[in-house]
Amino acid sequence: MAAELSTSINIKEPRWDQSTFVGRAKHFFTVTDPRNILLTNEQLAHAHKIITDYRQGVVSPGLTEDELWRAKYVFDSAFHPDTGEKMILIGRMSAQVPMNMTITGCMMTFYKSTPAVLFWQWINQSFNAIVNYTNRSGDAPITVSQLGTAYVSATTGAVATALGLNALTKHVSPLIGRFVPFAAVAAANCINIPLMRQRELQHGIPITDENDNRLGESTKAAQQAISQVVVSRILMASPGMGTNIFVSMSVSRLEPELQEKIRANHPGVERVYFNKGL
Repeated sequence: MAAELSTSINIKEPRWDQSTFVGRAKHFFTVTDPRNILLTNEQLAHAHKIITDYRQGVVSPGLTEDELWRAKYVFDSAFHPDTGEKMILIGRMSAQVPMNMTITGCMMTFYKSTPAVLFWQWINQSFNAIVNYTNRSGDAPITVSQLGTAYVSATTGAVATALGLNALTKHVSPLIGRFVPFAAVAAANCINIPLMRQRELQHGIPITDENDNRLGESTKAAQQAISQVVVSRILMASPGMGTNIFVSMSVSRLEPELQEKIRANHPGVERVYFNKGL
């Protein structure tokens, strides 16, 4: 008969060693696993019970360590760490990959017309507002007024940046226009994040010693932390939005050569395809 699982496992911390790259990668791949958004309410409730019981020193019969860690990450993916409330589905970390892929793809595709720019920048900032509200701090909660101000300001900044740059790029290479969505996202992050966390900038964030004893609040630490968040959000957007730009530039250089080869080998194609602009 298998021994009962120990109650001394520290599930407050990640399962893997966070001092190593591999450990951090495993942790964040698990945190952002898109499969978690497909879990049913019954599965979430089961994980909630396992973790709640375990924290009280109660181990479910037959529970293994792997099952405990799985329940911990399922629990963390759906329930707010401070309030314990079930989070809005699209605001959860597990929804970040599919939602950001879809929105980024649409912003990169529909960037030429004004209605498309307005719509997709609005969708992006609406999604950001939901994520920020869903993952709000329990220690420094976001008020409705702060959320509304950040949402309107970020959306206005993103749209103004996108439309302004679109107007400037009409007289240069169309490929430069592909940088417009990325520039708009970067501008929105510079506006949105400081506004969303303005309370921390005004009153500071908690400072603790090595034993987690609270020493006070620091506005300088808040400024440093928020500036790092802004930079990291911009860098996080750069691979998906930037790679597409350079691929498009590479393909555009190949197009004249490919067209010449097609014309040389298939003279009729010139009349049928190229004259139609295909």
